[in-house]
Amino acid sequence: MTAAQVRAYAAKSQEFAEAAASDLDAGRNIAATSLAIHAAINAADAVCGARLGKRSGGDDHDQALSLLQVAGTDGAEVERHLRRLLPLKTKAEYDPDDIAASVAKRAVERALQCAAIARRVAVSVR
Repeated sequence: MTAAQVRAYAAKSQEFAEAAASDLDAGRNIAATSLAIHAAINAADAVCGARLGKRSGGDDHDQALSLLQVAGTDGAEVERHLRRLLPLKTKAEYDPDDIAASVAKRAVERALQCAAIARRVAVSVR
């Protein structure tokens, strides 16, 4: 991955995280949670791109978790958050049930942390 691609994934992560926070404030817990997950996935791509020169290319998010585990301390931190967010993906995007405000709030907090890590990592890439 190029430095420009790393920065692009970090920017996408930030945009998703900010949108998640906005939806949370508006009481849209399902949308907030879904956006939070996408923020973390893009943060994972940014961190893996910066630290490993590659990202997970498939729909299997377990591959991203594996890559994050070898992407240094930034990768480990994003991996910890993403591991907690991924189980919410099906519930937020496909199940008919609502998501509790407390669950959505924690998801958005995790997303904002991931986006901050991605932003910090992207700045250091040349």
